[in-house]
Amino acid sequence: MDAQQARISMHNGNRLKLGLFGANCSNGRAMTTAPERWMADWESCERLVELADAVGVDFMLPIGRWRGYQGATDHQGTTFETITWACGLLARSKRITCFATVHAPLFNPVLAAKEFVTADQIGRGRFGLNIVIAWNDSEFKMFGIEQQKEHEARYEYGQEWIDAIKRMWGPEEEFDFIGKHMQLRGLRLKPKPYGGARPVIMNAGTSPTGRAYAYKNTDAYFTATRFASMEAAAEAVVNVKAESRVYGREIGVYTVGEIVCRPTRKEAEDFFHYWTEDTADWGAADYMLALKGVKRADDPAAYDKRRRDLIHGQSGFPMIGTPDDVADYLERISTAGFSGIGFSFMNYLTELPYLAQEVLPRLHRKGLRESAGAV
Repeated sequence: MDAQQARISMHNGNRLKLGLFGANCSNGRAMTTAPERWMADWESCERLVELADAVGVDFMLPIGRWRGYQGATDHQGTTFETITWACGLLARSKRITCFATVHAPLFNPVLAAKEFVTADQIGRGRFGLNIVIAWNDSEFKMFGIEQQKEHEARYEYGQEWIDAIKRMWGPEEEFDFIGKHMQLRGLRLKPKPYGGARPVIMNAGTSPTGRAYAYKNTDAYFTATRFASMEAAAEAVVNVKAESRVYGREIGVYTVGEIVCRPTRKEAEDFFHYWTEDTADWGAADYMLALKGVKRADDPAAYDKRRRDLIHGQSGFPMIGTPDDVADYLERISTAGFSGIGFSFMNYLTELPYLAQEVLPRLHRKGLRESAGAV
């Protein structure tokens, strides 16, 4: 296996890569007021990456967030910037891949290329980049930046951005980069990425243009779709792989999920009900829907369903049940063709140990993991 393939495989042979998604944000992805929810303070993030590294979690994937979603908890309102967050986690770990989620229009490509190399050197080749091309206007306005109005123009800029960064990562000593959206002269970058291979790259574009961008430029396509069935999910994976081959690429497909794992199914369902019903942060869900232009007055029934869906796991696959239930569900995700999944808990640090103790050995026995993990 060459150095680039080793990075793409996250330096191991696990058939299904497992990652923690959203741990850089307060609440993670759980819209709840429960007092034991994840707060994302730095001490907890340090303890989490050390635990995740020890039990064999493959990656940590943050959410790029600059302001919260209000509600009673200001959902995801307390966050760590993801490049520096990844640097800190990489310095505290030995095996795990840590991604940064980067809004390309907010980061000058010269600065970004240098920051990414710094993180990659800290992690000795364990840094990953998750690119976001466009996001909500309220966050961009915090930087005094207006997003380009035309969707295609956003991706034209994004293409130049990653092209410039990849060239800076490459062997050229000095060069000019002259494009439609940026003119960069006398570019030099030392050191280069660790070990002569570039960081693994991920993207989650959903439009046809966004998907084409992912196929052309990245190693992993990340989808947060709530599929109607596992059969629909498997069909989507087949389509992504077929579309990527048009660009001469074979890319992995990653998805998302939420896990509540308890000794009995009733315990898991009761806990899920507790944080999605009894202590739900409905105000945060309403604010998120307002950002998307969804109004209850237009269709009350549809609005209430979307509101509940946001609280009930937001997107991807909710996995609620016993260790056998969760392991079986993850096996189905692998069988559907997914290369990996980034999942969240109501509280990552208190819930990961049980998953490591009970679910990882089951995945090992199913042939999805090289080792059974350890606590």
